[in-house]
Amino acid sequence: MTRAAIPIAVTIAGSDSGGGAGIQADLKTFSALGCYGASVITALTAQNTLGVTAIHDVPPEMITAQIDAVFDDLAVRAVKIGMLSRPPAIAAVAEGLTRWRGAPVVLDPVMVAASGARLLEDAAVESLLRLLVPRADLITPNLPEAAALLEAPIAENEAEMEAQGRALLARGARAVLMKGGHSTGPDSVDLLVTADGVTRFPAPRAATRNTHGTGCTLSSAIAAGLAQGFSLEESVAKAKRYISGAIAAADQLDVGQGHGPVHHFFDLWG
Repeated sequence: MTRAAIPIAVTIAGSDSGGGAGIQADLKTFSALGCYGASVITALTAQNTLGVTAIHDVPPEMITAQIDAVFDDLAVRAVKIGMLSRPPAIAAVAEGLTRWRGAPVVLDPVMVAASGARLLEDAAVESLLRLLVPRADLITPNLPEAAALLEAPIAENEAEMEAQGRALLARGARAVLMKGGHSTGPDSVDLLVTADGVTRFPAPRAATRNTHGTGCTLSSAIAAGLAQGFSLEESVAKAKRYISGAIAAADQLDVGQGHGPVHHFFDLWG
């Protein structure tokens, strides 16, 4: 029997017991887009569509052990990083990426859950900027996250989004995807800001409250594209189409009583 090669992507993130965000959303996205997904769990959360009720951080040495186990055996072609709530966890991931350098890295600076629960300690922001932002090939902040990273007001238009993207480049990021989901208007516009310029990715804004896990899903979709050998711009464009479809189909699912998940398998379940 012939063995088929499959691109492998790994998610380094927290677990969402409700299944809509975090590790669970990342693995669903990898699967939907044709990648084999591995995982490094950085935190356990007790959460559902109504909110987060508890967080248990995984010890740094266990994060290290997971990273080494995955990279020592699997031919990882892309890395997605999500929830890292404390400086020791951030340091463990940074050290692991230094040992196993090579695969492109997409960093989603997860700070607050869709329910409003704080997921990143204040002390961890500096560690994130110092240790991981310069190691990432792309960071994907939403507007509140970009503002928090820069200690600045939330961007209110595309010119301010571009300016904050450039400010994050100056902090060491290689590329920044400024996500416009928190903005207003008929379109949700993301801006890919690099040293070479700005690329605009618009999509019609869907009228749904079921947007749990959108940031996790978009960043892992970009990682899936990179794992498959697409360029950064191609990967962002493909991921934008995927997340737009998953949000548009979210109301087809009846999951929970609060902010439900996007439909990761909208193109596969018919």
